[in-house]
Amino acid sequence: MLNFNILKRCLGALFLLTIVTSTAQNNFQGKAYYQSKTSVDMSNFGGGQLSEERKKQIAARMKSALEKSFILSFNQSESVYKEEEKLDTPSNQSGGMRFSMMASGGGDQYKNVKTNKVVQEKELFGKKFLIKDSLQKLDWVLTGDTKVIGKYTCFKATAVKKKTGIDFSSFRRRDNATKPKDSSENTKEATKEEPEAPKKIDVVAWYTPQIPVNQGPDVYWGLPGLILEVNADRTTILCSKIIINPSDKEKLKEPTKGKEVTQEEYEAIVLEKTEEMREMFRSRRGGRR
Repeated sequence: MLNFNILKRCLGALFLLTIVTSTAQNNFQGKAYYQSKTSVDMSNFGGGQLSEERKKQIAARMKSALEKSFILSFNQSESVYKEEEKLDTPSNQSGGMRFSMMASGGGDQYKNVKTNKVVQEKELFGKKFLIKDSLQKLDWVLTGDTKVIGKYTCFKATAVKKKTGIDFSSFRRRDNATKPKDSSENTKEATKEEPEAPKKIDVVAWYTPQIPVNQGPDVYWGLPGLILEVNADRTTILCSKIIINPSDKEKLKEPTKGKEVTQEEYEAIVLEKTEEMREMFRSRRGGRR
């Protein structure tokens, strides 16, 4: 009889522990703060016709568009990645406006790894889009390399992904390369010789199993731990602070504003608008005497 009572108490304690653990997982939430920086190869910027001083001025103007801060709010299956709001100085507003117009501005991004769903607001040349699609799955290769980021031990993973977005340097280089020559044949030849941007880029990510969620910044996810650092092409995303179970927990919601498109449809629109911008620059330059 005594043994039965002990067994009954143990089973009761185990049942209670299961409930507590399940509740804790359902209520689990975290916030990770990231700094994103993208560099531009200025060596051939403008087709090699700009002075070093002019290149420095352009790089300074582009800085506000290429250096941003983000917050990733996450739980066991969902995350919302959004840019931190900040006030631009007058110099950034005037200098970076042209590049901001050219850039594909990112709004809030919602990822759900349980339903394999991503929803993101984007703004392109003043028009809002709502991208709804399946999560992009990367074939991660786990390595044995480790390093410490903050207080977290991180492991290295690599992958190859499709290159997306607008490349500022190739935009100006191609625009210059296709400048009208003395004959149409020369123009065609210059276009043929223009180096194309790589279709694929190498990705290196560092994740920590100490935070056992397969979430990460931007489009990155799918590793056995929160991704704290990403190096992809000329972009670096680095986590600077993590808060586990913050007091101001929020409901992770999908964005809702913008014309609904798939990722493939949006990339086609980006390509079309970029070509329109190139034609506009060519027309302006052709009208100058």
